[in-house]
Amino acid sequence: ITTEDGIEVFQEEKYYLLKKNVEILSDEFTLNGQLVKIYFNKDLYDIEELIANDDVSFVSEEYNIKGKGDNLKFDIKNQKITVKGINSELFLETTEMLSDGKISVDNIAGSFSIIGPNSKLVSDNIYIIGSKINGSFEIIDGKRDIDNLKVEDEKQLNIKSNEIIMFSKKAIYNKKKSIIELFDDVVIKRGSEIINGDYGILNTKKNSYKVSSKNSNKVKAIISSTNE
Repeated sequence: ITTEDGIEVFQEEKYYLLKKNVEILSDEFTLNGQLVKIYFNKDLYDIEELIANDDVSFVSEEYNIKGKGDNLKFDIKNQKITVKGINSELFLETTEMLSDGKISVDNIAGSFSIIGPNSKLVSDNIYIIGSKINGSFEIIDGKRDIDNLKVEDEKQLNIKSNEIIMFSKKAIYNKKKSIIELFDDVVIKRGSEIINGDYGILNTKKNSYKVSSKNSNKVKAIISSTNE
């Protein structure tokens, strides 16, 4: 642990403060920040939880996580990490989580949430924009793979998968069923096709979809030819 402005130890409360250009190098992670509060157990190096503020960056090869933000909280014992602030980032292997609000990951429970303005989730085969993104992942061959997602946005969320672009106010993804369901103000675009309705369902394996409505007259399809 290195710091330019010293260390304050609060033995009874079991925490200490590090100030200015803090760098922490351990077997489990590397962290940089300007103000870091660390809770410990037996001694100063027996870290249980840390809270870092101001220009924080974090890398953990052991947990395959890296990120940055204005504020970071890492519960080492329970393997929970939360990043807050403008341009917050958290990476799980090939999955990117971005937000101007809050990103949280519970590694043991296999769950995550991305909440706030400009929230995004980007992986190998899907791109999602929505103000509230909750999901879960499973471990396959030592790597996390998203198996469920629930996305919400009061205005409009956006999902891109393969060659299909989807808009709605709510979406649910189920990996086992290979299904994405869309609810409210649904728009599905594929090439020259544009279909609007109240409900949409996409089969990600077959790359096929269906749009319906409570009122059949509300389903609208626009199919334009690109041939001259």
